[in-house]
Amino acid sequence: MNDTIKMKLDEIERQENIRIIYAAESGSRAWGFASPYSDYDVRFIYVRPIQFYLRLDTQRDVIECPIDDLLDINGWDLQKALRLLHNANPTFFEWNNSPIVYKTTKEWTAVQKVIDSYFVAKAGLNHYLGIAKSNYREFLKGESVRLKKYFYVIRPLLACKWILSEKTPPPMQFADLVEAVLEPEMKPIVDDLLKRKRVTSEMGEGKRIDRLNAYIDENLAFLKECIDALPRTEKADWNKLNELFFSIVMLIGGEH
Repeated sequence: MNDTIKMKLDEIERQENIRIIYAAESGSRAWGFASPYSDYDVRFIYVRPIQFYLRLDTQRDVIECPIDDLLDINGWDLQKALRLLHNANPTFFEWNNSPIVYKTTKEWTAVQKVIDSYFVAKAGLNHYLGIAKSNYREFLKGESVRLKKYFYVIRPLLACKWILSEKTPPPMQFADLVEAVLEPEMKPIVDDLLKRKRVTSEMGEGKRIDRLNAYIDENLAFLKECIDALPRTEKADWNKLNELFFSIVMLIGGEH
C-alpha cells in the first residue's frame, strides 16, 4: 500500500503540475487505532509554479482527489498551509507529527524548524475540546452507543491534557497520550476497547460504558474551566513565514 500511495502522489504531481514537499498519514492509522479495513487518509503540502502566486484572480488552494473505499487523498497549497500555521491551526501540527510519512523534502525540513514556535495552547485546547464535545453529544449520550466513537472523544480530551501539561503540540499516536496523561485507573477500560477496535472491522453499537461517560463529563467541565482561565494570546509575527514562503516558492516554483 505504501508503494501505491507514493505512485498516486507522483501521478498527482504530474497531473496538477505541482511539487509535493510533504505527505503523511492522518486519521485512525496515524492515531494508532485503525481497524483491519480502515481507509488511508493521506494529506500533503504542495507548491505550484511561481506564476500561480502572482495572479490577480483568486485560485483554488486545495487539491481533493475522489475518495474510494481505500484512499482519501487531499492536500494544501504551501501558501494556505503557512497561513493556517500562522493562525496556530491544530490540524497543521497533526500532519507534521504523523508517525507515517510518505514523502518529505529539504524544503519541508526548513518549515519544520519554525512550526512549533507558532503553536498556541489556547487554540489547540479549543480545537480538541470542540471535537470531544461534538462527538460526545452526537454519539455517546444514549443507552446504546457507537463504541468506536469513544476514541473520538477520549483522544481529543487526552490531547487537551497533554497541552495543559507540556505546552506543546500533542503526539498523534493514541498510545503515547494514554501512557503520558490518562489516569491509571482508566487504562484497563480504554485498553480493552482498543484491543477490540484493532481486530474488528466495525465495533458497532453496545451498551454505554458509564465509567467512561462519567470520566468524559468530568473532564469536559474541567477543561472548559482551564481554557476560560487562560489569557488571550497575541498574533504571531509574519516575518519568518513570509521569508520561508518566498524562498521555497522561488526555489521550487521557479523550476516549472
